[in-house]
Amino acid sequence: MHIMEGYLPAKHCLAWYSVSAPFFVGGVWRIRKILAERPQARMNLAAAGAFAFVLSALKLPSVTGSCSHPTGTGFGAVVFGPAVMAVLGAIVLLFQALLLAHGGLTTLGANLFSMAIVGPWVSFALWKLGQKLGLSVAVSMFLAAALGDLATYVTTSVQLALAYPDPVGGFVASVIKFGGIFALTQVPLAIAEGMLTVVVMDALAGKVADIKKVSILAGEGR
Repeated sequence: MHIMEGYLPAKHCLAWYSVSAPFFVGGVWRIRKILAERPQARMNLAAAGAFAFVLSALKLPSVTGSCSHPTGTGFGAVVFGPAVMAVLGAIVLLFQALLLAHGGLTTLGANLFSMAIVGPWVSFALWKLGQKLGLSVAVSMFLAAALGDLATYVTTSVQLALAYPDPVGGFVASVIKFGGIFALTQVPLAIAEGMLTVVVMDALAGKVADIKKVSILAGEGR
């Protein structure tokens, strides 16, 4: 997913930074509000960031300027809302770019938009839909984490296609090409991430009623 340093044209880098900036500012405001109202959520907020850092650092062999790995953003998006993941994701991506040469500084805005904005918002929407349909917490969390992961890679495919449209088929053909390459590795990874996220939720929430797990992790109940 991480688009490597120098791979996107300069104007694309600036555009993705500009698109991501408002989400980052909104995330800062949201985190400050959470910590002011529920300071007991501090540790689980840090755990959400650490979970995203570890999973998104597990990259598989790169394909055409990017790579495949879980994202780990669905957990934090469900527990604390999608806005906070823009900030946690920015921290994760910055450290990975500086310490692991995973992604880059010029492509940070693009990577932030796909992994820490689009993915978490899709996860949160699916979580809400699952609850509205009466699905169990575990099933809703699985779908949110797995499909949020896939949404991140669809976004990356679009970003790469915008930068490098196919000489014959144009933008659409390029999206299909990049998406087809990612699909080979990302679908099983997304399923694995969904299952792992449910396990982590159960481990952190402890033995509480199914419906209370997420509120306990968010510091909203005891």
